[in-house]
Amino acid sequence: MRLILLGPPGAGKGTQAQRLVDKYGIVQLSTGDMLRAAVAAGTPVGLKAKDIMASGGLVPDDIVISIIADRIEQPDAANGFILDGFPRTVPQAAALDELLKQKKMKLDAVVELKVNEGALLQRVENRAAETRARGEEVRADDTPEVLAKRLASYRAQTEPLIDYYSERRSLLTVDGMMSIDGVTEEISRVLSAIGAGAKGTGKGTAKGPVKAARAPRKPAKVSRKPAGAAKKAGKKTAKKAKKPAKAARKAAKGAKKAAKRTARKPAKRSAKPAGGKGARKASKPAKKVTKRRAKR
Repeated sequence: MRLILLGPPGAGKGTQAQRLVDKYGIVQLSTGDMLRAAVAAGTPVGLKAKDIMASGGLVPDDIVISIIADRIEQPDAANGFILDGFPRTVPQAAALDELLKQKKMKLDAVVELKVNEGALLQRVENRAAETRARGEEVRADDTPEVLAKRLASYRAQTEPLIDYYSERRSLLTVDGMMSIDGVTEEISRVLSAIGAGAKGTGKGTAKGPVKAARAPRKPAKVSRKPAGAAKKAGKKTAKKAKKPAKAARKAAKGAKKAAKRTARKPAKRSAKPAGGKGARKASKPAKKVTKRRAKR
């Protein structure tokens, strides 16, 4: 399974990523950790990144992509991975898509943890107040001021990724304001709904939002019309087929009647000579002759 977790600072991405790692046996790939590991290993890409990082500059996207390309080929990433901290911008996302395409891999899903920024700021303020109440020093990166700057940077650079992945039907949105366990359960549910993470093999492929995965109803209605048309056509064909049969029966009846009439006429004609006037006239002379003979 290959995932990206999206969400503003403080949304709980790190906590949920670790739970996914434990559940599915995949690895969490942090760009910061990968850069430091590449520098420590003295790889060609690591050496390029070393000088840039030492000067405080941002490592170019092509170097980060090269490091990710090497990292996802390692054995521990065979079951999949969660990218942490990358991509942060749309160009980085496009570069990642190209990399995965070259390696014949696909993202299973991009999970967005949707949260209320106002609530995040309130959480930080409460946490800072509790820290001070205990007499402890508040971390420099855990103040409302720092969080406000990070949120502004997220909105400007990373938030456009939501539209980017939504257009590619890879985005799954989860309510990040629930309890930690509630968010974990919801992430598991949406991943199961799209078939991602089955047995932790990474064979699932994102089909889009869970709602989009439901079978459409309209095609079923459309499919009924051809059946109706076929029935009508069948009826018409049957009617046409019946017409010649009717004509044949009529012709047969006509022939039968004609035959009967023909058979009757000769019989009547032949009967006339036997019992007609000619026969009676012919019999009269015979009777006269007989009478004359009797007188003699």
